[in-house]
Amino acid sequence: MTEEEFAEFYRRSVHRLTGQLYVMTGDFHEAQDVVQEAFVRAWGHRRRLERDLGPDAWVRTVAWRLAVSRWRRLVRGRHAWERRADPVTSGGPDPGTVDIERALRDMPPRQRQCAALFYVCDLTVEQIAAETRLATGTVKTHLSRARAKLAGSLDPPPGAARVPGAAAPRSPSGEDQR
Repeated sequence: MTEEEFAEFYRRSVHRLTGQLYVMTGDFHEAQDVVQEAFVRAWGHRRRLERDLGPDAWVRTVAWRLAVSRWRRLVRGRHAWERRADPVTSGGPDPGTVDIERALRDMPPRQRQCAALFYVCDLTVEQIAAETRLATGTVKTHLSRARAKLAGSLDPPPGAARVPGAAAPRSPSGEDQR
């Protein structure tokens, strides 16, 4: 099949095959996707299309097999999701988390990285320095600036009292800030 013949075959067959696959799958968008993919594969097999059952049958068969494969992957994915160990769903983030995320996004990348490694990953200044290949003094500077930025972004409203028993923020040297 020449390129011109293939183009003509595509032009006269694509809508009919899409309709047939729509009836077979019950999903118009899925039918469009698998028919297009089947035509892409048919392009590589142009010389064989005439010898087999005919080009329409070849594309329809490939499209159907693609649809079945997608369906099987979808079903396996759903089953895997249902079998997962954590059936508990979580609610949305609390407002404080959203404020922290916004404040972290406003920081320069190195400050954000150092703050995350220190406060979230619980690494020491020396471990952060080794991981980021920064001097320990530079890490301490980034942490200090990150804390100042967070304190400015997350200050409680005026008149709000500190919650008794709440942990005080750690300094970059690991000391309690109270």
